[in-house]
Amino acid sequence: MLKRFCFFWLVCWALTGDLAAHSDVEIEGLLNRLDSLIELKDEFSAIKERKIAVLYAKKSGLRTLEEQYWNNKSLYEEYYVYKADSAMLYVNRNLDLANILNKPEWTAEWNIKKSFLLAATGLLTEALHALDGVDASSLSKPLQVEYYGQLVYLYSHFGQYLGENYLTIRDTYLQKEHQYTDSVFAVIRPEDPLYLWYKGWKYMETPQAMEVAQELAEHLSTSSYDTRYDAMNFYVLSRIYRLQNHENNYLKYIICSAMADVRIANGDIASLEELAFVLFKLGDIDRAYTYINYCLQNAQMFRNRVRVAGISKVQNAIHEAYLERNRKQEERLHIFLVVVSVLSVILLCSIIYIYRQMKRLSQSRFKLNETNHLLNEHVEELSLAQTRLADANEQLILLNGRLKEANAQLRESNYVKEEYIGYVFAICSNYISKLDEFRKNINRKAKTGQYDDIIKVTSGTTMAQNELKEFYHNFDAIFLHVYPDFVTDFNALLHPAERIVVKEGDLLNTDLRIYALVRLGISDSVKIAEFLHCSPQTVYNIRLKTRNKAIIPKEDFAKVVSSLGKMQY
Repeated sequence: MLKRFCFFWLVCWALTGDLAAHSDVEIEGLLNRLDSLIELKDEFSAIKERKIAVLYAKKSGLRTLEEQYWNNKSLYEEYYVYKADSAMLYVNRNLDLANILNKPEWTAEWNIKKSFLLAATGLLTEALHALDGVDASSLSKPLQVEYYGQLVYLYSHFGQYLGENYLTIRDTYLQKEHQYTDSVFAVIRPEDPLYLWYKGWKYMETPQAMEVAQELAEHLSTSSYDTRYDAMNFYVLSRIYRLQNHENNYLKYIICSAMADVRIANGDIASLEELAFVLFKLGDIDRAYTYINYCLQNAQMFRNRVRVAGISKVQNAIHEAYLERNRKQEERLHIFLVVVSVLSVILLCSIIYIYRQMKRLSQSRFKLNETNHLLNEHVEELSLAQTRLADANEQLILLNGRLKEANAQLRESNYVKEEYIGYVFAICSNYISKLDEFRKNINRKAKTGQYDDIIKVTSGTTMAQNELKEFYHNFDAIFLHVYPDFVTDFNALLHPAERIVVKEGDLLNTDLRIYALVRLGISDSVKIAEFLHCSPQTVYNIRLKTRNKAIIPKEDFAKVVSSLGKMQY
Protein backbone atom coordinates (compact mmCIF):
# COMPACT_ATOMS: atom_id res chain seq x y z
CA MET A 1 0.00 0.00 0.00
CA LEU A 2 2.95 2.35 0.61
CA LYS A 3 3.81 2.59 -3.07
CA ARG A 4 0.28 3.43 -4.11
CA PHE A 5 0.76 6.83 -5.73
CA CYS A 6 4.24 6.15 -7.14
CA PHE A 7 2.96 2.93 -8.57
CA PHE A 8 -0.09 4.82 -9.83
CA TRP A 9 2.06 6.99 -12.13
CA LEU A 10 4.01 3.96 -13.34
CA VAL A 11 0.75 2.21 -14.26
CA CYS A 12 -0.47 5.18 -16.24
CA TRP A 13 2.71 5.45 -18.30
CA ALA A 14 2.86 1.70 -18.87
CA LEU A 15 -0.72 1.65 -20.10
CA THR A 16 -0.29 4.59 -22.48
CA GLY A 17 0.81 2.29 -25.30
CA ASP A 18 -1.61 -0.47 -24.37
CA LEU A 19 -4.53 0.71 -26.47
CA ALA A 20 -5.28 -2.83 -27.60
CA ALA A 21 -6.16 -3.84 -24.03
CA HIS A 22 -8.36 -0.78 -23.57
CA SER A 23 -10.21 -1.48 -26.78
CA ASP A 24 -10.94 -5.03 -25.72
CA VAL A 25 -14.64 -5.85 -26.02
CA GLU A 26 -14.89 -7.05 -22.42
CA ILE A 27 -13.21 -3.89 -21.08
CA GLU A 28 -15.49 -1.67 -23.16
CA GLY A 29 -18.51 -3.58 -21.86
CA LEU A 30 -17.39 -3.09 -18.25
CA LEU A 31 -16.80 0.61 -18.83
CA ASN A 32 -20.32 0.94 -20.25
CA ARG A 33 -21.70 -0.77 -17.14
CA LEU A 34 -19.69 1.59 -14.96
CA ASP A 35 -21.07 4.58 -16.91
CA SER A 36 -24.60 3.31 -16.28
CA LEU A 37 -23.93 2.94 -12.55
CA ILE A 38 -22.54 6.47 -12.31
CA GLU A 39 -25.70 7.78 -14.00
CA LEU A 40 -27.61 6.09 -11.15
CA LYS A 41 -25.45 7.66 -8.41
CA ASP A 42 -28.36 9.69 -7.02
CA GLU A 43 -30.42 6.51 -6.71
CA PHE A 44 -27.62 4.75 -4.78
CA SER A 45 -27.33 7.79 -2.49
CA ALA A 46 -31.09 7.71 -1.98
CA ILE A 47 -30.90 4.03 -1.01
CA LYS A 48 -28.18 4.86 1.50
CA GLU A 49 -30.23 7.76 2.91
CA ARG A 50 -33.31 5.54 3.29
CA LYS A 51 -31.31 3.00 5.30
CA ILE A 52 -29.99 5.80 7.50
CA ALA A 53 -33.50 7.24 7.93
CA VAL A 54 -34.79 3.85 9.11
CA LEU A 55 -31.98 3.57 11.69
CA TYR A 56 -32.47 7.17 12.80
CA ALA A 57 -36.21 6.60 13.28
CA LYS A 58 -35.45 3.80 15.73
CA LYS A 59 -33.65 6.17 18.11
CA SER A 60 -36.85 7.41 19.69
CA GLY A 61 -37.77 3.89 20.82
CA LEU A 62 -34.41 3.01 22.40
CA ARG A 63 -34.58 2.55 26.16
CA THR A 64 -31.15 1.44 27.32
CA LEU A 65 -27.67 2.74 26.73
CA GLU A 66 -26.66 -0.53 25.08
CA GLU A 67 -29.54 -0.24 22.59
CA GLN A 68 -28.33 3.28 21.79
CA TYR A 69 -24.79 1.91 21.41
CA TRP A 70 -25.78 -0.72 18.82
CA ASN A 71 -27.98 1.70 16.91
CA ASN A 72 -25.09 4.18 16.78
CA LYS A 73 -22.85 1.40 15.46
CA SER A 74 -25.32 0.60 12.69
CA LEU A 75 -25.45 4.28 11.73
CA TYR A 76 -21.65 4.41 11.72
CA GLU A 77 -21.54 1.39 9.35
CA GLU A 78 -23.73 3.32 6.92
CA TYR A 79 -21.78 6.58 7.24
CA TYR A 80 -18.10 5.62 7.55
CA VAL A 81 -17.40 5.49 3.79
CA TYR A 82 -20.27 7.84 2.91
CA LYS A 83 -19.94 10.95 5.10
CA ALA A 84 -16.97 11.13 7.42
CA ASP A 85 -18.32 13.99 9.59
CA SER A 86 -21.55 12.13 10.35
CA ALA A 87 -19.64 8.90 10.99
CA MET A 88 -17.34 10.76 13.43
CA LEU A 89 -20.41 11.98 15.33
CA TYR A 90 -21.45 8.40 16.10
CA VAL A 91 -17.86 7.40 16.88
CA ASN A 92 -17.73 10.05 19.59
CA ARG A 93 -21.16 9.08 20.94
CA ASN A 94 -20.18 5.43 21.25
CA LEU A 95 -16.88 6.37 22.90
CA ASP A 96 -18.90 8.23 25.54
CA LEU A 97 -21.27 5.26 25.96
CA ALA A 98 -18.37 2.82 26.20
CA ASN A 99 -16.84 4.90 29.00
CA ILE A 100 -20.18 5.22 30.81
CA LEU A 101 -20.78 1.45 30.54
CA ASN A 102 -17.16 0.76 31.53
CA LYS A 103 -16.41 -1.37 28.43
CA PRO A 104 -12.64 -1.05 27.77
CA GLU A 105 -12.75 -3.18 24.61
CA TRP A 106 -15.57 -1.07 23.22
CA THR A 107 -13.49 2.03 23.95
CA ALA A 108 -10.53 0.49 22.10
CA GLU A 109 -12.75 -0.47 19.13
CA TRP A 110 -14.09 3.04 18.69
CA ASN A 111 -10.66 4.62 19.06
CA ILE A 112 -9.58 2.36 16.15
CA LYS A 113 -12.59 3.49 14.10
CA LYS A 114 -11.86 7.10 14.99
CA SER A 115 -8.29 6.62 13.78
CA PHE A 116 -9.62 5.25 10.49
CA LEU A 117 -11.86 8.28 9.89
CA LEU A 118 -9.08 10.71 10.77
CA ALA A 119 -6.68 8.95 8.40
CA ALA A 120 -9.31 8.74 5.64
CA THR A 121 -9.84 12.52 5.84
CA GLY A 122 -6.09 13.25 5.78
CA LEU A 123 -5.53 13.93 9.51
CA LEU A 124 -2.77 11.33 9.82
CA THR A 125 -1.05 12.62 12.98
CA GLU A 126 -4.36 12.83 14.82
CA ALA A 127 -5.18 9.34 13.57
CA LEU A 128 -1.94 8.00 15.08
CA HIS A 129 -2.64 9.73 18.41
CA ALA A 130 -6.11 8.17 18.52
CA LEU A 131 -4.43 4.76 18.85
CA ASP A 132 -2.15 5.77 21.75
CA GLY A 133 -4.35 4.35 24.48
CA VAL A 134 -5.08 1.02 22.70
CA ASP A 135 -3.34 -2.07 24.13
CA ALA A 136 -3.28 -4.72 21.37
CA SER A 137 -2.52 -7.59 23.75
CA SER A 138 -5.80 -7.05 25.64
CA LEU A 139 -7.98 -7.10 22.51
CA SER A 140 -9.96 -10.02 21.09
CA LYS A 141 -8.66 -11.63 17.88
CA PRO A 142 -11.14 -9.86 15.53
CA LEU A 143 -10.37 -6.51 17.16
CA GLN A 144 -6.62 -7.17 16.91
CA VAL A 145 -7.13 -7.68 13.15
CA GLU A 146 -8.90 -4.30 12.99
CA TYR A 147 -6.19 -2.64 15.11
CA TYR A 148 -3.22 -3.93 13.12
CA GLY A 149 -5.11 -3.35 9.87
CA GLN A 150 -5.66 0.27 10.84
CA LEU A 151 -1.92 0.68 11.46
CA VAL A 152 -1.21 -0.80 8.02
CA TYR A 153 -3.72 1.66 6.50
CA LEU A 154 -2.24 4.58 8.49
CA TYR A 155 1.42 3.99 7.64
CA SER A 156 0.59 3.38 3.96
CA HIS A 157 -1.00 6.86 3.93
CA PHE A 158 2.03 8.36 5.64
CA GLY A 159 4.13 6.96 2.79
CA GLN A 160 1.77 8.18 0.11
CA TYR A 161 1.78 11.81 1.20
CA LEU A 162 5.60 12.13 1.37
CA GLY A 163 7.37 13.55 -1.66
CA GLU A 164 10.48 12.28 -3.44
CA ASN A 165 12.68 14.24 -1.02
CA TYR A 166 11.72 11.97 1.89
CA LEU A 167 12.71 8.54 0.57
CA THR A 168 14.43 7.48 3.80
CA ILE A 169 11.40 8.29 5.96
CA ARG A 170 9.11 6.71 3.42
CA ASP A 171 11.11 3.47 3.56
CA THR A 172 10.67 3.51 7.35
CA TYR A 173 6.91 3.77 6.93
CA LEU A 174 7.05 0.97 4.38
CA GLN A 175 8.84 -1.29 6.88
CA LYS A 176 6.22 -0.54 9.50
CA GLU A 177 3.46 -1.24 7.00
CA HIS A 178 4.99 -4.66 6.28
CA GLN A 179 5.54 -5.26 10.00
CA TYR A 180 1.88 -4.64 10.83
CA THR A 181 0.79 -6.69 7.81
CA ASP A 182 2.65 -9.63 9.35
CA SER A 183 0.93 -8.85 12.66
CA VAL A 184 -2.45 -9.02 10.91
CA PHE A 185 -1.59 -12.44 9.48
CA ALA A 186 -0.60 -13.69 12.91
CA VAL A 187 -4.18 -13.26 14.20
CA ILE A 188 -6.53 -13.17 11.19
CA ARG A 189 -8.60 -16.22 10.30
CA PRO A 190 -9.37 -17.41 6.73
CA GLU A 191 -13.10 -16.82 7.25
CA ASP A 192 -12.51 -13.13 7.97
CA PRO A 193 -13.98 -10.98 5.11
CA LEU A 194 -10.65 -9.11 4.82
CA TYR A 195 -8.46 -12.22 4.82
CA LEU A 196 -7.90 -12.24 1.03
CA TRP A 197 -7.43 -8.45 1.02
CA TYR A 198 -4.47 -8.66 3.41
CA LYS A 199 -3.18 -11.81 1.73
CA GLY A 200 -3.14 -10.00 -1.62
CA TRP A 201 -1.06 -7.13 -0.27
CA LYS A 202 1.28 -9.47 1.63
CA TYR A 203 2.11 -11.70 -1.37
CA MET A 204 1.74 -9.08 -4.10
CA GLU A 205 5.45 -8.96 -4.97
CA THR A 206 6.25 -12.62 -4.26
CA PRO A 207 6.24 -15.77 -6.44
CA GLN A 208 2.94 -16.74 -4.81
CA ALA A 209 1.23 -13.66 -6.26
CA MET A 210 -0.57 -15.50 -9.10
CA GLU A 211 -1.83 -18.21 -6.76
CA VAL A 212 -3.35 -15.52 -4.54
CA ALA A 213 -4.77 -13.82 -7.66
CA GLN A 214 -6.50 -17.04 -8.72
CA GLU A 215 -7.89 -17.44 -5.20
CA LEU A 216 -9.22 -13.87 -5.26
CA ALA A 217 -10.66 -14.25 -8.76
CA GLU A 218 -12.48 -17.44 -7.76
CA HIS A 219 -13.83 -15.79 -4.61
CA LEU A 220 -15.05 -12.78 -6.60
CA SER A 221 -16.55 -14.80 -9.48
CA THR A 222 -19.95 -14.67 -7.73
CA SER A 223 -19.62 -11.08 -6.54
CA SER A 224 -22.69 -8.87 -6.72
CA TYR A 225 -20.53 -5.69 -6.68
CA ASP A 226 -22.42 -4.22 -3.74
CA THR A 227 -20.12 -4.42 -0.68
CA ARG A 228 -17.00 -2.59 0.39
CA TYR A 229 -15.24 -5.94 0.70
CA ASP A 230 -15.90 -6.59 -3.00
CA ALA A 231 -14.46 -3.20 -3.92
CA MET A 232 -11.35 -3.78 -1.78
CA ASN A 233 -10.74 -7.32 -3.07
CA PHE A 234 -11.18 -6.27 -6.71
CA TYR A 235 -8.74 -3.43 -6.09
CA VAL A 236 -5.96 -5.58 -4.65
CA LEU A 237 -6.53 -8.15 -7.43
CA SER A 238 -6.04 -5.43 -10.05
CA ARG A 239 -2.76 -4.45 -8.35
CA ILE A 240 -1.45 -8.01 -8.50
CA TYR A 241 -2.22 -8.31 -12.21
CA ARG A 242 -0.59 -4.94 -12.94
CA LEU A 243 2.63 -6.04 -11.22
CA GLN A 244 2.52 -9.22 -13.33
CA ASN A 245 2.14 -7.04 -16.50
CA HIS A 246 -1.36 -8.39 -17.22
CA GLU A 247 -2.66 -5.04 -18.44
CA ASN A 248 -6.06 -6.29 -19.60
CA ASN A 249 -6.82 -7.99 -16.28
CA TYR A 250 -5.59 -4.91 -14.41
CA LEU A 251 -8.10 -2.71 -16.24
CA LYS A 252 -10.86 -5.30 -15.85
CA TYR A 253 -10.58 -5.58 -12.07
CA ILE A 254 -9.94 -1.88 -11.34
CA ILE A 255 -13.23 -1.21 -13.22
CA CYS A 256 -14.96 -3.92 -11.14
CA SER A 257 -13.65 -2.28 -7.96
CA ALA A 258 -14.97 1.10 -9.12
CA MET A 259 -18.39 -0.41 -9.87
CA ALA A 260 -18.62 -1.82 -6.35
CA ASP A 261 -17.57 1.54 -4.87
CA VAL A 262 -20.22 3.36 -6.90
CA ARG A 263 -22.92 0.93 -5.80
CA ILE A 264 -22.15 1.48 -2.09
CA ALA A 265 -21.85 5.27 -2.59
CA ASN A 266 -18.25 5.22 -1.33
CA GLY A 267 -17.07 8.78 -0.70
CA ASP A 268 -13.40 7.79 -0.51
CA ILE A 269 -13.33 6.12 -3.96
CA ALA A 270 -9.67 5.58 -4.86
CA SER A 271 -10.32 3.01 -7.60
CA LEU A 272 -12.32 5.38 -9.81
CA GLU A 273 -9.76 8.17 -9.31
CA GLU A 274 -6.99 5.86 -10.50
CA LEU A 275 -9.11 4.61 -13.42
CA ALA A 276 -9.85 8.21 -14.47
CA PHE A 277 -6.16 9.01 -14.71
CA VAL A 278 -5.42 5.78 -16.61
CA LEU A 279 -8.16 6.53 -19.15
CA PHE A 280 -6.86 10.08 -19.43
CA LYS A 281 -3.45 8.69 -20.42
CA LEU A 282 -5.14 6.31 -22.87
CA GLY A 283 -6.90 9.25 -24.56
CA ASP A 284 -10.46 8.59 -23.32
CA ILE A 285 -10.83 12.17 -22.07
CA ASP A 286 -14.64 12.19 -21.86
CA ARG A 287 -14.80 9.24 -19.48
CA ALA A 288 -11.79 10.49 -17.50
CA TYR A 289 -13.46 13.88 -17.06
CA THR A 290 -16.75 12.28 -15.94
CA TYR A 291 -15.03 9.93 -13.49
CA ILE A 292 -12.76 12.55 -11.89
CA ASN A 293 -15.72 14.93 -11.39
CA TYR A 294 -17.63 12.11 -9.68
CA CYS A 295 -14.62 11.45 -7.41
CA LEU A 296 -14.32 15.15 -6.56
CA GLN A 297 -18.01 15.43 -5.64
CA ASN A 298 -17.77 12.36 -3.39
CA ALA A 299 -14.54 13.54 -1.77
CA GLN A 300 -16.17 16.91 -1.00
CA MET A 301 -19.19 15.17 0.51
CA PHE A 302 -16.92 12.83 2.49
CA ARG A 303 -14.92 15.86 3.76
CA ASN A 304 -11.58 14.33 2.70
CA ARG A 305 -9.53 17.49 2.35
CA VAL A 306 -6.34 15.76 1.24
CA ARG A 307 -8.06 13.72 -1.44
CA VAL A 308 -9.93 16.81 -2.67
CA ALA A 309 -6.59 18.55 -3.19
CA GLY A 310 -5.12 15.52 -4.99
CA ILE A 311 -8.15 15.07 -7.18
CA SER A 312 -8.17 18.75 -8.05
CA LYS A 313 -4.65 18.45 -9.49
CA VAL A 314 -5.65 15.47 -11.62
CA GLN A 315 -8.88 17.21 -12.56
CA ASN A 316 -6.97 20.27 -13.71
CA ALA A 317 -4.79 18.16 -16.00
CA ILE A 318 -7.83 16.38 -17.44
CA HIS A 319 -9.75 19.66 -17.72
CA GLU A 320 -6.90 21.31 -19.61
CA ALA A 321 -6.74 18.34 -21.97
CA TYR A 322 -10.51 18.52 -22.35
CA LEU A 323 -10.35 22.25 -23.21
CA GLU A 324 -7.42 21.68 -25.58
CA ARG A 325 -9.36 18.97 -27.40
CA ASN A 326 -12.40 21.24 -27.66
CA ARG A 327 -10.19 24.05 -28.96
CA LYS A 328 -8.81 21.79 -31.69
CA GLN A 329 -12.31 20.63 -32.52
CA GLU A 330 -13.43 24.27 -32.82
CA GLU A 331 -10.47 24.98 -35.11
CA ARG A 332 -11.40 22.04 -37.29
CA LEU A 333 -15.03 23.18 -37.23
CA HIS A 334 -13.95 26.66 -38.36
CA ILE A 335 -11.98 25.14 -41.23
CA PHE A 336 -14.95 22.97 -42.13
CA LEU A 337 -17.22 26.05 -42.12
CA VAL A 338 -14.88 27.88 -44.51
CA VAL A 339 -14.73 24.85 -46.78
CA VAL A 340 -18.51 24.45 -46.65
CA SER A 341 -18.96 28.16 -47.48
CA VAL A 342 -16.67 27.87 -50.51
CA LEU A 343 -18.46 24.72 -51.59
CA SER A 344 -21.80 26.49 -51.15
CA VAL A 345 -20.71 29.26 -53.53
CA ILE A 346 -19.49 26.66 -56.01
CA LEU A 347 -22.77 24.80 -55.60
CA LEU A 348 -24.80 27.97 -56.26
CA CYS A 349 -22.84 28.65 -59.45
CA SER A 350 -23.30 25.03 -60.44
CA ILE A 351 -27.06 25.26 -59.87
CA ILE A 352 -27.32 28.33 -62.12
CA TYR A 353 -25.28 26.64 -64.81
CA ILE A 354 -27.31 23.43 -64.50
CA TYR A 355 -30.57 25.41 -64.70
CA ARG A 356 -29.51 26.94 -68.00
CA GLN A 357 -28.39 23.62 -69.33
CA MET A 358 -31.69 22.07 -68.26
CA LYS A 359 -33.62 24.67 -70.26
CA ARG A 360 -31.58 23.83 -73.34
CA LEU A 361 -31.99 20.17 -72.60
CA SER A 362 -35.75 20.61 -72.27
CA GLN A 363 -35.96 22.09 -75.76
CA SER A 364 -33.79 19.33 -77.15
CA ARG A 365 -35.90 16.75 -75.35
CA PHE A 366 -39.08 18.11 -76.94
CA LYS A 367 -37.62 17.69 -80.40
CA LEU A 368 -36.28 14.32 -79.48
CA ASN A 369 -39.70 13.21 -78.23
CA GLU A 370 -41.24 14.02 -81.61
CA THR A 371 -38.57 12.00 -83.33
CA ASN A 372 -39.01 9.19 -80.83
CA HIS A 373 -42.73 9.14 -81.46
CA LEU A 374 -42.18 8.52 -85.17
CA LEU A 375 -39.50 6.01 -84.40
CA ASN A 376 -41.78 4.21 -81.91
CA GLU A 377 -44.40 3.72 -84.60
CA HIS A 378 -41.84 1.98 -86.80
CA VAL A 379 -40.54 0.05 -83.81
CA GLU A 380 -44.04 -1.19 -82.99
CA GLU A 381 -44.44 -2.44 -86.56
CA LEU A 382 -41.05 -4.10 -86.38
CA SER A 383 -41.90 -5.54 -82.97
CA LEU A 384 -45.13 -7.03 -84.33
CA ALA A 385 -43.21 -8.64 -87.17
CA GLN A 386 -40.64 -9.97 -84.72
CA THR A 387 -43.43 -11.37 -82.54
CA ARG A 388 -44.91 -13.21 -85.46
CA LEU A 389 -41.50 -14.50 -86.46
CA ALA A 390 -40.90 -15.63 -82.85
CA ASP A 391 -44.23 -17.47 -82.84
CA ALA A 392 -43.31 -19.17 -86.08
CA ASN A 393 -39.91 -20.11 -84.68
CA GLU A 394 -41.53 -21.53 -81.54
CA GLN A 395 -43.91 -23.61 -83.65
CA LEU A 396 -41.00 -24.79 -85.79
CA ILE A 397 -38.99 -25.72 -82.66
CA LEU A 398 -42.03 -27.59 -81.29
CA LEU A 399 -42.45 -29.46 -84.58
CA ASN A 400 -38.75 -30.27 -84.68
CA GLY A 401 -38.98 -31.62 -81.14
CA ARG A 402 -41.95 -33.77 -82.04
CA LEU A 403 -40.16 -34.94 -85.19
CA LYS A 404 -37.06 -35.88 -83.19
CA GLU A 405 -39.23 -37.73 -80.68
CA ALA A 406 -41.05 -39.54 -83.49
CA ASN A 407 -37.75 -40.42 -85.16
CA ALA A 408 -36.40 -41.75 -81.88
CA GLN A 409 -39.52 -43.84 -81.36
CA LEU A 410 -39.39 -45.03 -84.94
CA ARG A 411 -35.70 -45.88 -84.62
CA GLU A 412 -36.40 -47.75 -81.41
CA SER A 413 -39.41 -49.51 -82.95
CA ASN A 414 -37.35 -50.53 -86.00
CA TYR A 415 -34.57 -51.79 -83.80
CA VAL A 416 -36.97 -53.79 -81.60
CA LYS A 417 -38.70 -55.20 -84.66
CA GLU A 418 -35.36 -56.14 -86.16
CA GLU A 419 -34.26 -57.87 -82.96
CA TYR A 420 -37.55 -59.66 -82.37
CA ILE A 421 -38.06 -60.64 -86.05
CA GLY A 422 -34.70 -62.37 -85.96
CA TYR A 423 -35.68 -63.90 -82.64
CA VAL A 424 -39.03 -65.12 -84.05
CA PHE A 425 -37.36 -66.60 -87.15
CA ALA A 426 -34.86 -68.38 -84.97
CA ILE A 427 -37.65 -69.76 -82.72
CA CYS A 428 -39.70 -70.86 -85.71
CA SER A 429 -36.71 -72.59 -87.29
CA ASN A 430 -35.89 -74.20 -83.97
CA TYR A 431 -39.49 -75.38 -83.51
CA ILE A 432 -39.58 -76.77 -87.09
CA SER A 433 -36.45 -78.74 -86.32
CA LYS A 434 -37.88 -79.94 -83.01
CA LEU A 435 -41.23 -80.92 -84.69
CA ASP A 436 -39.36 -82.81 -87.38
CA GLU A 437 -37.28 -84.57 -84.77
CA PHE A 438 -40.48 -85.31 -82.77
CA ARG A 439 -42.11 -86.68 -86.00
CA LYS A 440 -39.15 -88.94 -86.71
CA ASN A 441 -39.14 -90.18 -83.12
CA ILE A 442 -42.90 -91.01 -83.25
CA ASN A 443 -42.47 -92.62 -86.65
CA ARG A 444 -39.69 -94.90 -85.38
CA LYS A 445 -41.70 -95.91 -82.36
CA ALA A 446 -44.79 -96.57 -84.54
CA LYS A 447 -42.79 -98.80 -86.93
CA THR A 448 -41.44 -100.83 -84.02
CA GLY A 449 -44.82 -101.05 -82.34
CA GLN A 450 -43.88 -98.98 -79.26
CA TYR A 451 -47.39 -97.58 -78.92
CA ASP A 452 -47.19 -97.31 -75.14
CA ASP A 453 -44.14 -95.03 -75.42
CA ILE A 454 -45.94 -92.96 -78.02
CA ILE A 455 -48.94 -92.57 -75.71
CA LYS A 456 -46.61 -91.74 -72.80
CA VAL A 457 -44.70 -89.09 -74.78
CA THR A 458 -47.80 -87.44 -76.20
CA SER A 459 -49.92 -87.53 -73.05
CA GLY A 460 -47.49 -85.65 -70.67
CA THR A 461 -47.08 -81.80 -70.25
CA THR A 462 -43.38 -81.85 -69.44
CA MET A 463 -42.35 -81.14 -72.97
CA ALA A 464 -44.64 -78.14 -73.26
CA GLN A 465 -43.46 -76.77 -69.93
CA ASN A 466 -39.83 -77.15 -70.91
CA GLU A 467 -40.46 -75.48 -74.23
CA LEU A 468 -42.37 -72.67 -72.51
CA LYS A 469 -39.54 -72.20 -69.98
CA GLU A 470 -37.00 -72.05 -72.80
CA PHE A 471 -39.26 -69.61 -74.64
CA TYR A 472 -39.40 -67.30 -71.59
CA HIS A 473 -35.63 -67.54 -71.14
CA ASN A 474 -35.07 -66.58 -74.77
CA PHE A 475 -37.60 -63.73 -74.44
CA ASP A 476 -35.86 -62.48 -71.29
CA ALA A 477 -32.45 -62.65 -72.92
CA ILE A 478 -33.42 -60.75 -76.06
CA PHE A 479 -35.38 -58.13 -74.03
CA LEU A 480 -32.48 -57.46 -71.65
CA HIS A 481 -30.18 -57.34 -74.66
CA VAL A 482 -32.30 -54.50 -76.05
CA TYR A 483 -32.96 -52.86 -72.63
CA PRO A 484 -30.07 -53.88 -70.32
CA ASP A 485 -30.99 -51.29 -67.58
CA PHE A 486 -34.69 -52.16 -67.43
CA VAL A 487 -34.62 -54.08 -64.12
CA THR A 488 -32.59 -51.37 -62.32
CA ASP A 489 -34.78 -48.57 -63.68
CA PHE A 490 -37.98 -50.49 -62.86
CA ASN A 491 -36.89 -51.11 -59.25
CA ALA A 492 -36.12 -47.41 -58.90
CA LEU A 493 -39.87 -46.76 -59.29
CA LEU A 494 -40.67 -48.95 -56.26
CA HIS A 495 -40.24 -48.41 -52.53
CA PRO A 496 -36.87 -49.82 -51.37
CA ALA A 497 -38.54 -52.56 -49.29
CA GLU A 498 -40.74 -53.62 -52.26
CA ARG A 499 -38.07 -53.91 -54.97
CA ILE A 500 -38.03 -57.14 -57.04
CA VAL A 501 -35.09 -59.51 -56.64
CA VAL A 502 -34.83 -62.14 -59.44
CA LYS A 503 -33.96 -65.69 -58.38
CA GLU A 504 -30.47 -66.89 -59.13
CA GLY A 505 -30.34 -68.37 -62.63
CA ASP A 506 -33.38 -66.37 -63.89
CA LEU A 507 -33.24 -63.21 -65.94
CA LEU A 508 -36.80 -61.95 -65.30
CA ASN A 509 -39.77 -63.16 -63.25
CA THR A 510 -43.49 -63.00 -64.11
CA ASP A 511 -43.93 -59.45 -62.66
CA LEU A 512 -41.01 -58.12 -64.68
CA ARG A 513 -42.16 -59.96 -67.87
CA ILE A 514 -45.60 -58.33 -67.62
CA TYR A 515 -44.02 -54.86 -67.53
CA ALA A 516 -41.43 -55.87 -70.15
CA LEU A 517 -44.37 -56.45 -72.48
CA VAL A 518 -45.78 -53.08 -71.42
CA ARG A 519 -42.39 -51.57 -72.32
CA LEU A 520 -42.69 -53.21 -75.76
CA GLY A 521 -46.09 -51.56 -76.23
CA ILE A 522 -48.39 -54.44 -75.23
CA SER A 523 -50.60 -52.97 -72.50
CA ASP A 524 -53.72 -55.14 -72.94
CA SER A 525 -53.93 -57.58 -70.00
CA VAL A 526 -55.66 -60.22 -72.18
CA LYS A 527 -52.85 -60.24 -74.72
CA ILE A 528 -50.26 -60.30 -71.94
CA ALA A 529 -52.09 -63.26 -70.34
CA GLU A 530 -52.07 -65.16 -73.65
CA PHE A 531 -48.34 -64.52 -74.01
CA LEU A 532 -47.55 -65.68 -70.48
CA HIS A 533 -50.07 -68.56 -70.50
CA CYS A 534 -51.99 -67.35 -67.48
CA SER A 535 -55.41 -65.81 -66.79
CA PRO A 536 -56.15 -62.10 -67.48
CA GLN A 537 -57.24 -61.77 -63.81
CA THR A 538 -53.77 -62.89 -62.68
CA VAL A 539 -52.15 -60.29 -64.92
CA TYR A 540 -54.53 -57.62 -63.63
CA ASN A 541 -53.83 -58.49 -59.98
CA ILE A 542 -50.06 -58.45 -60.48
CA ARG A 543 -50.23 -55.08 -62.23
CA LEU A 544 -52.44 -53.62 -59.48
CA LYS A 545 -50.20 -54.97 -56.71
CA THR A 546 -47.06 -53.59 -58.39
CA ARG A 547 -48.64 -50.12 -58.89
CA ASN A 548 -49.40 -50.01 -55.15
CA LYS A 549 -45.69 -50.51 -54.43
CA ALA A 550 -44.67 -47.56 -56.61
CA ILE A 551 -43.24 -44.30 -55.30
CA ILE A 552 -44.88 -42.40 -58.16
CA PRO A 553 -48.64 -41.81 -58.75
CA LYS A 554 -50.45 -45.01 -59.82
CA GLU A 555 -52.01 -43.39 -62.89
CA ASP A 556 -48.55 -42.47 -64.25
CA PHE A 557 -46.93 -45.86 -63.57
CA ALA A 558 -47.64 -47.56 -66.93
CA LYS A 559 -46.65 -44.44 -68.86
CA VAL A 560 -43.33 -44.16 -67.02
CA VAL A 561 -42.63 -47.92 -67.49
CA SER A 562 -43.21 -47.59 -71.25
CA SER A 563 -40.20 -45.24 -71.39
CA LEU A 564 -37.85 -47.16 -69.09
CA GLY A 565 -34.53 -48.65 -70.05
CA LYS A 566 -31.89 -47.15 -72.26
CA MET A 567 -31.91 -49.10 -75.50
CA GLN A 568 -28.61 -50.86 -76.30
CA TYR A 569 -27.83 -50.50 -80.03
